[in-house]
Amino acid sequence: MVNVDTVYKTVLYILNKEQRGYITPDEFNKLGTQVQLEIFEQYFEELNQQLRIPQTDNEYANRIKNLEEKIDVFKTFSNNITYNNTTTPSTPYFELPEKLHRLGTLIYNEKEIQGVNRNEYFLINKSPLTKPTESNPLYVLEGTGSPSAAPSQVYIYPDSIIALVDAYYIKAPTPPQWGYRVNSVGAYEYNSKEKQYGLSGDLWQQYPSLPYPTNALDAGVYTRTVGTFSAITDGQGVQAELEITVEPDISGTNIVTSIVVNPLNSGNGFQIGDTIDIQLPSSGGTGTVTLSIQLIASNMEAGITYSTNFELHPSEQTNIILNILMYSGVIIRDPQVVQTAARMVQQDEVLEKQ
Repeated sequence: MVNVDTVYKTVLYILNKEQRGYITPDEFNKLGTQVQLEIFEQYFEELNQQLRIPQTDNEYANRIKNLEEKIDVFKTFSNNITYNNTTTPSTPYFELPEKLHRLGTLIYNEKEIQGVNRNEYFLINKSPLTKPTESNPLYVLEGTGSPSAAPSQVYIYPDSIIALVDAYYIKAPTPPQWGYRVNSVGAYEYNSKEKQYGLSGDLWQQYPSLPYPTNALDAGVYTRTVGTFSAITDGQGVQAELEITVEPDISGTNIVTSIVVNPLNSGNGFQIGDTIDIQLPSSGGTGTVTLSIQLIASNMEAGITYSTNFELHPSEQTNIILNILMYSGVIIRDPQVVQTAARMVQQDEVLEKQ
């Protein structure tokens, strides 16, 4: 992977060195998505060209091997893809994975399913000798009818096949995102967290009827980190540091007055509805008391975006930066940036294809 923060800061440094302009995080994220997709699509055209050219035997200079290594990151599979027979009228089909970019092979019961066009299937199905069977199955790949949707429906013949179909495919790259929060002076600060919810604020504010629990706690300030034995969640949330304050009320009863999330350690992976069980010492230190917090929407960290690195091979870092700079020059209306970046990109392409 290529670190999204490194790319963004390099782009800003080059643009701002001579005060040429500024690219906001949202603009950068859109450009990064476009550039990543362009480079990714180019792999397949380059591989097609290189397969027709004699290659060197040196393992590090073999262009086909290097391209396949870049593509291999995106190769994946789905076991037992979903069979959908709920359509009306009934035209059951198998659903391809949502992130599929290019379909490779479909396998049924350890047999490869041959792909054909719809008109070819009609001809093949007419003859008893070529008619598809479970030992020699066929599939037809078609779309949903939406112009913007990729082909996602697979019709497998014979119709007796309703399960045990595995799909091997190349997934689409996840769009990169430079995550940030806005600080007190309005500047963007990088947020390296993955795209998962952290916690924020005072979790105890959601409970209007204090005290809870009553007359059972030792007074004090306690620190608990979710994901340890002293703060367990029934979800996937971890690493949120909580500061729990227990102090006497006007009647002298020790009650919980706040459960504040450390903003520097807000954790990740939390979802609305998760329950966190927090262990605190009971009165007299003879045992523990469990506080159960069920997370609601106001407990979720807000006002920030989360980061996703470029999924391309690390060797593509320079190519990513140059292509983003080329588009950035268009945004800030600086032809010199466009021309310089385009010239360097072209030089790299010529070198790779010689």
